[in-house]
Amino acid sequence: MSEGRAQFDGHETWYRVVGELSGDGPAPLVTLHGGPGATHDYLLSMTDLGRDGRAVVFYDQIGNGNSTHLPDRGADFWTVELFVRELANLLEHLGIADRYHVLGQSWGGFLAQEHALTKPQGLRSLVLSNTAASFPAFVEAANRWRAELPPEVEATLRRHEEAGTTDDPEYM
Repeated sequence: MSEGRAQFDGHETWYRVVGELSGDGPAPLVTLHGGPGATHDYLLSMTDLGRDGRAVVFYDQIGNGNSTHLPDRGADFWTVELFVRELANLLEHLGIADRYHVLGQSWGGFLAQEHALTKPQGLRSLVLSNTAASFPAFVEAANRWRAELPPEVEATLRRHEEAGTTDDPEYM
């Protein structure tokens, strides 16, 4: 196992590699965590895939976990394109851009799909877990489910969202 940091746009992307990134073994698996706001930790069970010699790459997307935090950046900074570029940068940094698999979970699944749409030469496969193929369809479904919440819960959510206090325990 090794850990490191890849420089990205003046910031750092933290990563952990379980196994060896040699050209001789199976193509490595790169895991994309959910969120935004989550970290790699809940995907660590994927290290078991390394038993056959496949390296598994975990990383914390910028703004999360062990990577650079940028709390003063506005919504216009946090774009899908930012995270797609960060992933491409990490692949280049690790020297695996020519041969790798991707597993995207939740938000990481949306990111994985956006990455695949750039048609990277080295992408061998894409595994999508607990995600959706369309963000607009996901939002539509989430809004339908939200409408089924008890009125007092919906009012609490709306009040905190309008006030910008979604970190309040009541909102959680």
